[in-house]
Amino acid sequence: MLTKFETKSARVKGLSFHSKRPWILASLHNGVIQLWDYRMCTLIDKFDEHDGPVRGIDFHKQQPLFVSGGDDYKIKVWNYKLRRCLFTLLGHLDYIRTTFFHHEYPWILSASDDQTIRIWNWQSRTCVCVLTGHNHYVMCAQFHPSEDLVVSASLDQTVRVWDISGLRKKNLSPGAVESDVRGISGVDLFGTTDAVVKYVLEGHDRGVNWATFHPTMALIVSGADDRQVKIWRMNDVKAWEVDTCRGHYNNVSCAAFHPRQELILSNSEDKSIRVWDMSKRTGVQTFRRDHDRFWVLGAHPNLNLFAAGHDSGMIVFKLERERPAYAVHGNALFYVKDRFLRQLDFHSSKDVAVMQLRSGSKFPVFSMSYNPAENAVLLCTRASNLENSTYDLYSIPKDSDSQNPDAPEGKRSSGLTAVWVARNRFAVLDRMHSILIKNLKNEITKKVQVPNCDEIFYAGTGNLLLRDADSITLFDVQQKRSLSSVKICKVKYVVWSGDMTHVALLSKHAIMICNRKLESLCSIHENIRVKSGAWDESGVFIYTTSNHIKYALISGDHGIIRTLDLPIYVTRVKGNSVYCLDRDCRPRVLTIDPTEFKFKLALVNRKYDEVLHMVRNAKLVGQSIIAYLQKKGYPEVALHFVKDEKTRFSLALECGNLEIALDAAKALDEKGCWEKLGELALLQGNHQIVEMCYQRTKNFDKLSFLYLITGNLEKLRKMMKIAEIRKDMSGHYQNALYLGDVGERVRILKNCGQKSLAYLTAATHGLDEEAEALRATFDPEKETVPEIDPEAQLLQPPPPVMPLDTNWPLLTVSKGYFEGNMAGRGKGGQLAVDQVAMESAGTGGWEEDTELLLDEDGFVDAADGFGEEAARATEEGGGWDVEEDLDLPPELELAASGGGSSDGFFVSPSRGSSPAQVWCNNSQLPVDHLVAGSFETAARLLHDQVGVTNFGPFKNLFLQSFARGRSVFQALPCLPAMYGYPQRNWKDAGLKSGLPAVGLKLADLIQRLQLCYQLTTSGKFEEAVERFRAILLSVPLLEVESKQEIAEAQQLITICREYIVGLSMESERKRLPKDTLEQQKRICEMAAYFTHCNLQPVHMILVLRTAVNLFFKLKNFKTAASFAGRLLELGPKPEVGQQTRKILAACEKTPTDAHQLNYDMHNPFDVCAATYRPIYRGKPVEKCPLSGACYSPEFKGQICRVTTVTEIGKDVIGLRISSLQFR
Repeated sequence: MLTKFETKSARVKGLSFHSKRPWILASLHNGVIQLWDYRMCTLIDKFDEHDGPVRGIDFHKQQPLFVSGGDDYKIKVWNYKLRRCLFTLLGHLDYIRTTFFHHEYPWILSASDDQTIRIWNWQSRTCVCVLTGHNHYVMCAQFHPSEDLVVSASLDQTVRVWDISGLRKKNLSPGAVESDVRGISGVDLFGTTDAVVKYVLEGHDRGVNWATFHPTMALIVSGADDRQVKIWRMNDVKAWEVDTCRGHYNNVSCAAFHPRQELILSNSEDKSIRVWDMSKRTGVQTFRRDHDRFWVLGAHPNLNLFAAGHDSGMIVFKLERERPAYAVHGNALFYVKDRFLRQLDFHSSKDVAVMQLRSGSKFPVFSMSYNPAENAVLLCTRASNLENSTYDLYSIPKDSDSQNPDAPEGKRSSGLTAVWVARNRFAVLDRMHSILIKNLKNEITKKVQVPNCDEIFYAGTGNLLLRDADSITLFDVQQKRSLSSVKICKVKYVVWSGDMTHVALLSKHAIMICNRKLESLCSIHENIRVKSGAWDESGVFIYTTSNHIKYALISGDHGIIRTLDLPIYVTRVKGNSVYCLDRDCRPRVLTIDPTEFKFKLALVNRKYDEVLHMVRNAKLVGQSIIAYLQKKGYPEVALHFVKDEKTRFSLALECGNLEIALDAAKALDEKGCWEKLGELALLQGNHQIVEMCYQRTKNFDKLSFLYLITGNLEKLRKMMKIAEIRKDMSGHYQNALYLGDVGERVRILKNCGQKSLAYLTAATHGLDEEAEALRATFDPEKETVPEIDPEAQLLQPPPPVMPLDTNWPLLTVSKGYFEGNMAGRGKGGQLAVDQVAMESAGTGGWEEDTELLLDEDGFVDAADGFGEEAARATEEGGGWDVEEDLDLPPELELAASGGGSSDGFFVSPSRGSSPAQVWCNNSQLPVDHLVAGSFETAARLLHDQVGVTNFGPFKNLFLQSFARGRSVFQALPCLPAMYGYPQRNWKDAGLKSGLPAVGLKLADLIQRLQLCYQLTTSGKFEEAVERFRAILLSVPLLEVESKQEIAEAQQLITICREYIVGLSMESERKRLPKDTLEQQKRICEMAAYFTHCNLQPVHMILVLRTAVNLFFKLKNFKTAASFAGRLLELGPKPEVGQQTRKILAACEKTPTDAHQLNYDMHNPFDVCAATYRPIYRGKPVEKCPLSGACYSPEFKGQICRVTTVTEIGKDVIGLRISSLQFR
């Protein structure tokens, strides 16, 4: 059983498939009716008008209608296109169990707990017949698919068959009386012959829940609370029980015939669906759920699809897969159909049976592998229990009669999958998940163990693709080793391109395209199931889903080619033909339009002439292709087949094409467009278009500022006049400020009542007469005359040195291929702009505000700069009579023609690489990458060289290194600071081989070590450990010149490690409690281990003194004596030596140890930096890749306690701090 779709919802009590669309209705116990698309796995609609459970549901075969019946005694007829209930039929007096449409007449059949069955006319919306006779709830009633019969099942333990031919004649014969058709008279209820009981089938011992007719044969199947499924046969005169299917162990809730096979399906409250063989009456398959009872079954009228409703939703399923087994070689397709192996020639479309297959397996052929060299074929068959799967090896007969093909003897063996790996060898994945290599006699020649493999696929001669839970591995069968692997879940099919350079891995909802080495090129996710695929000759992968043919480029672009009604399986793609097999194993050829993917492929492969040809000739339309071109950075291509002005405008902005944007803006004439165009033109320095845009949008402030920065004082004066006319005081004053017109400013301030400011302005700027006149207007009693600041300075804008009357010069770059080829579309940009400027010279842009000025030049000046060349040309007129026909020497002519290269392309200078980039390219040392600012590559180098996985503690060190990599110096005051990049090999660096100067030196670290020693001596262990660790982490960030320095750096790491382990252990020892003997023993052990750390003599004396005292107190005199001896060898101070000798003498009197400790001074050991316990020589040990600290094996993969940054036991390259280490 293959589950195709599953829903989670309230209990499902009714199901109905749509006959044509991939839809299913589910009626729920909570009163909701759901409409699902089972192919797209989406909920399309919900209908919620019933009060209480809805048990009956049915789609109409032709009309967009469905009917439902519920526990609210109502039958509702719905239109799913209008998404509403059309009407309600009332009449039943209790719960309604089932509702069905008649396949031909406008009738609805309903069964109810009121012990009646009713037939309704849905066109006249009336009840036309009531069938009475059952004496308990009627659980189900259905029409016969072709005859005038109804079958019903009831809890009175009977199944009844009713003849309704009288009703048909009465209601549908031409001479029927109108009133008879409309409704039922009182007489109809009792005794008329509209519907009569034909048979009463008794045989069930409990209530019957379901009964239904066979679609074509005179059979009935029923399921009941006696846990049995019964088959009944009927003829014209009687009906009788044929057989019983026993096996369910709870009430059978529903039973149905398979529409096309000799099978019965039933489901039950025992949480199972069972499939029965009609001829043998035996169970074929059982499908169980853990917690959900089944209530209803539905069969699709045309497809091999079933649905079952249960306590928490429903499932849509198939009994067996319908995918045909096929293999393609060259122009031939081999496929299995009806126990024959057939061959189709793609060229001639000749389809012949080449051999008959041996029967004996009840399962269809699952997959096929063809061997062209030996003309042999492997056919794999999957059983429902995978371990019983088999494969057959056949040699295809050379010349076979297609009418009556041979049936050669095949070799059958057990195995999940069999695939050819060489001319005379094939691989079999057996049930123990090992790979057997066999020869043509089906004999094993080699065995390869592959523990996690659950499927194998062909991968070229000598290779296989192995599938495990979440990846695919390329495996070399000869060398028995994995070559590469890629992460992808549950691959179902593998499709290699013709030249084996690319492979498509297909899983249920995803496609991954890889190259020959299994490196992922792209992956595509689909919401619906991926079915099949094939490569076309141009390297595009064409694949099918349940309802589309799609394409995928290896760049990752993908899209839909066409829609499908039913799933197909692609076998070959050639040109615009797709060769495929459908689910009935019929070869078909579908026509597709490859324009879209060929266009995208040409773009990706940069075949611009093809692209151009397609743009001009193909009907490429639609927003998606425009959006695609925009996304891929080809807006100029889209520009040339877009007619919509708005889209053209936005594409032109994106390309930076001012000419086309200007044309589009004129056509649209919207404020927003002019604003955007103004911004773009400003970025390109085309201030004449900017000026026009500001004029069109009446943006006076920006226009004034534009005239100020371009030094156009004449127009600035006009702007001042306009502001005055518009009574815009602020703008008027601002323009006066820009112009430095003091008299005007005084006048403005005086006019708007700012007398004090006007006086100050006049007095400060030396307009004495004006100032005196203003002073006289002040009333000395009421107003104070403001004081003039003697320090005040004149506020005058600098005069423009050179007014900018042309646009900014732009860098000449090559026109893109498309722009160059398509430039012939419009007039030159200069000319177009000139014309626009002339147009905008009228009142259009400015309306009545500017009427005063139009007698003068108006804004015709906007065009001054635009048409300058043209103007000059007219001035030149014929005054300069320049001879153009000089005889040049031929070599000069040649030079002239060669310089401009015929296609007129110019190449813009490419940006050079920064010194930081050069440093990264030249060095493998982490510190060089840090100084360059490339933290990511530095981190990767540290990870590979010394196993760093936790970079948190490195943050400050990284930033310090980076900060040392630049020197900064001030350039001109108005420019930002400039960077210098100090280099350590500055003498011979040149442009491309520089290396950064590294600020951190080995000598600095050695100096810092002295401070750490002082902290240790004074007993500040925590702080000392932090300082030692800082030195340790700084070592990988050094750069040294000589081998001696490399050795010193290694020695520095060792010193830091010994101190960090020892001091951490001592801090831990001091924190331990001393209450019990065991705790005291542990304290002594840790003191003993500390004496084996490699410390400076001054520190070792302190450590040994501690150990001597502790062991003496514990009465372990023998060990205390050995520590005392070691202490005296180090030559301590006289008073310490005297004290130690006394202890030694005391110990030697009783040279024994009172307690057994985990400490053996004679056996060399390392201390585990995590547990602080000894790891004796010969025992397994894991080390930190940077510090060399030792750990017990269980700490492998954890973060080192000494460095806090590295991974214990990681396999690394080793510390690299000098270029010498790379030679």
